[in-house]
Amino acid sequence: MTDELKLIAAAKAGSADAFADLVRGYRERLLRFLLTRSPSYADAEDVLQDTLIAAFRYLHSYDSRWRFSTWLYRIAIRNAAKLRGPDLADVAIVGDLRDEESDPLQQCIADSETDNLWLSARELLNDEVFAAMWLRYAEDMSVNDIAKALDRSTSWAKVNLMRGRRVLETHMNGAAEKSEAYG
Repeated sequence: MTDELKLIAAAKAGSADAFADLVRGYRERLLRFLLTRSPSYADAEDVLQDTLIAAFRYLHSYDSRWRFSTWLYRIAIRNAAKLRGPDLADVAIVGDLRDEESDPLQQCIADSETDNLWLSARELLNDEVFAAMWLRYAEDMSVNDIAKALDRSTSWAKVNLMRGRRVLETHMNGAAEKSEAYG
């Protein structure tokens, strides 16, 4: 039995400490994901809190055939969908929430390139395709887990990941061509 399954069993038995240990590794990743689906940082934090409360409350319904992270992201997606606020095109994309950085200049350049890609993705893709792309490339989830988290088929996830990549590739290639014409 893995450590995660042991923590789940203890949390199901009522241990708040086990649940806290269980979700500790997911908090920052979930917050980063929710920031892409929320109109403000405060809203993302609220949805994160609601997600963790719901996860604790409904932990008895967790099915160990699925990854815990998939189940947790599914709850987060449903809670984020309840938000009604400004157009999500105005949502700021947040990079890593790391404390340590190697070379500050290199980190700034890398963050800028990543942020530009995710900002373009937010503008060009619908919410579900953006979420699928984020879960795949920012959270490194499998296609099956993405399908489960978004309550879609595996085929849908594969096709929309491919379409999302094509849209971004076309957009980025067009931006590069414009840049070369002016450079």
